[in-house]
Amino acid sequence: MQEKLTKQVDQLISAYDRPVPSVAYLLCDRHDREKWALVYENGAGEKRTYTYGELRDLSERFAAVLRNQGVEKGERVAVLLPKGPELLVSVLAIWRLGAVHVPLFTAFGPQAISYRVKNSGAGVIVTDTENRGKLDGAELGNGTSAFPVITVTGTAEGEDRPDDTDFWEALHEAEPIPENAEVTGDDLFILLYTSGTTGHPKGVEVPIRALAAFEGYMRFGLDLQPGDMYWNIADPGWAYGLYYALVGPMLLGQTFIMVNAKFSVEEAYRVLKTYGVTNYAAAPTVYRAMRAEGVPEGLGDKLKLRVLSSAGEPLNPDVSKWAEEKLGVPIYDHYGQTEQGMVVNNHHAPELQRPLRSGSMGQAMPGFRAVIVDEAGSELPAEEEGQLALDTENSPLFWFRGYYRDEERTRERFVGGKRYYLTGDAASRDADDFIYFSGRSDDIISSAGYRIGPFEVESALMGHDAVAEAAVIGVPDEQRGEIVKAFVVLKPGYEPGDALAQELSRFVKGNLSAHEYPREIEFVDVLPKTPSGKIQRFQLRKG
Repeated sequence: MQEKLTKQVDQLISAYDRPVPSVAYLLCDRHDREKWALVYENGAGEKRTYTYGELRDLSERFAAVLRNQGVEKGERVAVLLPKGPELLVSVLAIWRLGAVHVPLFTAFGPQAISYRVKNSGAGVIVTDTENRGKLDGAELGNGTSAFPVITVTGTAEGEDRPDDTDFWEALHEAEPIPENAEVTGDDLFILLYTSGTTGHPKGVEVPIRALAAFEGYMRFGLDLQPGDMYWNIADPGWAYGLYYALVGPMLLGQTFIMVNAKFSVEEAYRVLKTYGVTNYAAAPTVYRAMRAEGVPEGLGDKLKLRVLSSAGEPLNPDVSKWAEEKLGVPIYDHYGQTEQGMVVNNHHAPELQRPLRSGSMGQAMPGFRAVIVDEAGSELPAEEEGQLALDTENSPLFWFRGYYRDEERTRERFVGGKRYYLTGDAASRDADDFIYFSGRSDDIISSAGYRIGPFEVESALMGHDAVAEAAVIGVPDEQRGEIVKAFVVLKPGYEPGDALAQELSRFVKGNLSAHEYPREIEFVDVLPKTPSGKIQRFQLRKG
């Protein structure tokens, strides 16, 4: 068995760690033109399907639009679009040119957008009318109004932008590019930002060789089969959604679903039934909501679910048992990071399946060796808690090469002479190398599957006239896992109260993002600090 797995990993590496016509070729052009790629719905009731051939034709034209805006190999293009065909066409076009996709989550506000666009050096933004207004409050490029913006019109009410390029109009007028830009495994194709404990978000450089690990997860972790109808509900503005709801299924030439609508349990059940979904992935928050509302009478027998997977935060074992009882299959917990993708799973692939162990997120994926280390970087024996790490010398699918323009925080990720990559998560393992998550070893907040760094939220709060100081932590929440709680010291002349707390929450929500705002605010006179002035968030967590 081990020899067979080693051979499969070697084949994955050889497929992507070499010159290739383009990432768009790997995700689109090499597949059956007539096969459905995308099954799409939106909140307005619109339903469309796109074949791999249609996506190829559209993205070849849009690549010409981007080229006319000066986009060349290695250039950064930021995309602020929801789930849907325009997103797929945009990223495929970017990758045809050998350019780099910079994802912008549609819940981001001007502050979050500004930092990512400026830090990445993006020279063009692709967005839609619903999100276009956020760019007005963002500092882009050199601050002039000439920053190139390509807008999908007709998606929402919005004022006319004569300086913008109309997405569909320009696409239909363009001639398809004659050829793609050849790339190698070392070339960058995604620059994705992830929250840090301190400082601004970190830009994770994703090289093309990472596709070997992405395909590995689709096969080993999710057991995605040719006959599956696949629905990963995660948003492509984040790692799990981008890597495994968009890139992953297209690598395998699969049919997948995207629904651009506000989540509801009722709609989730409808989509599962209507399209005969067999392979479904979501965050624990989604499954907890489904359990809370229950399964409609008789629906369980009508569903075709074969595989249920969970990622983004720890899965409650009782939720998995509920799914097995009501939906016919248990939920398998999986673990990964923006920096490396999925690395520890309760694998669905038949040759890797093991009986689920309560509270365990599984074993290392083939191509990775996961270990538990102490502060000095020495491996710990079974049953001892330490930090979960990856042994890079024995993890051929390891691809993280560093944070963009941030050598210091890159160095902090490695110990043992750069042999061990530190995940930042406390964990332990048993004698059979099943991994058990204990908690974050830093201050990152995990809420509804989103990673939230306290620094960005604290900085946003500090932008309000009433706030002198702020500290942010995560507090337990039954539905979301954790929610953001802020401790706020007010400036003289301001009085604490519910009205001000609500105002501060709205302020952060509007300026930073709709998922990072504090749902609880406590006004305090002082914040606990070290002698050097650093906030001691662990003291706030003690209550």
